[in-house]
Amino acid sequence: MKEKILTNVRIIDPSQKMDEIGNIVIDEKGKIKSIGKKSGTSKSAEKIDLKGLVAIPGLVDMKAFVGEPGFEYKENFRTLSQAALAGGVTSIVTMPNTKPVIDNVSMVDFIIRRGRDKAKVNLFPCASITRQMEGNQMTEFGLLKARGIIGFSDVNKTIQNSELMSRIMNYASDIDILIMQHAEDYELAKNSCINQGEVATRLGLQGVSDIAEKIIIERDLSLLSEFPCRYHINQISSKNSLNVIKKNKSNGIKFSTGVSINNLSLNQNDIGEFRTFLKLSPPLRSEEDRLSLIEGIKNDLINVIVSDHIPEDEESKRLPFAQAATGSIGIETLLSLSLELYHNQSLPLEKIIKCLTINPAKILKIDKGSLKEGSDADICIFDLEKPWVVKPEELKSKSKNTAIENRKLQGKVKMTLLQGEVVYSN
Repeated sequence: MKEKILTNVRIIDPSQKMDEIGNIVIDEKGKIKSIGKKSGTSKSAEKIDLKGLVAIPGLVDMKAFVGEPGFEYKENFRTLSQAALAGGVTSIVTMPNTKPVIDNVSMVDFIIRRGRDKAKVNLFPCASITRQMEGNQMTEFGLLKARGIIGFSDVNKTIQNSELMSRIMNYASDIDILIMQHAEDYELAKNSCINQGEVATRLGLQGVSDIAEKIIIERDLSLLSEFPCRYHINQISSKNSLNVIKKNKSNGIKFSTGVSINNLSLNQNDIGEFRTFLKLSPPLRSEEDRLSLIEGIKNDLINVIVSDHIPEDEESKRLPFAQAATGSIGIETLLSLSLELYHNQSLPLEKIIKCLTINPAKILKIDKGSLKEGSDADICIFDLEKPWVVKPEELKSKSKNTAIENRKLQGKVKMTLLQGEVVYSN
């Protein structure tokens, strides 16, 4: 590869507290050679004038469903890669709820080999916490970690058994692995499909209270004080959960928290008349909850913003609300929808980028999310002011179940580089 210089670019890298106009020099091996306003130039290098566009580290998405194996008709490595790169995402944590479930060494070997052959992004696979994600028996954490597993999650299922959860945390602390929990009490949440409240009553749907989320968080953080391990709450959705998180952080309990961009940008009123593309887990809650989540990011109670990319075919979504599949695609629109929080003055730009880059990288303990010298030149370049409209048919994902169809956004990815190579250009 020939040396490249990205010139006349606004560089925002929270890992270096950098926000300045300058150059990015990429060496022949696809590494950052120098960066910033004092960065040098080279006559022999390929120059790309970015004319004031913004460059940030490639996004790290901590929660996305890939579809392979078993659900290739919803998404596959190729289409997921295309969607991710169009959204400036260069590193993805893939979920284990495939068919078969990623809960053993042979499946890990398969998924890593298949990803290496077919994906064009950095893939970091998760394995399930329990066998078949049934919440009964732990998987072989040590063996799976040795094979390249980055963390463990039962995705949209919660470990209900407290004794089992204490053993999981105890073992996880011994071998330094990341546990990623979906917080929802099964008995309180079963048969529900929407947030409990006025909208659920008006639509005649069974709702779930935010207490179902709060109870599991309270239990897990109590256990965490006895069995300190690397623990991450995949997504929270309510003000009540934030209060529990704030209390435990002030008591010195160490853990991290994520939130879906959907819960930051939408509320239960957006469901309207049974819009099934907005059937999500955790569900969209009240406007008060949404605003409290934004405050949670401001106050560092929430560390990560995820796409919670869940592709579903149209037949699974075009059903009565209670029967429709849960989830929405979102990896391609993750950055643009997050930038909406900057444009409406809800969050500082640097804070948003931090939650999409260096924060998840630190939690995962991977060398991504930064443009420091010597790191891989995984770079997202975007136009901060570019207006566009989300048209499902124009999105790269194989499934088109976006929760923000026809939404007007401001901020568009123009180019994505992976190890110094331009892999997407618009």
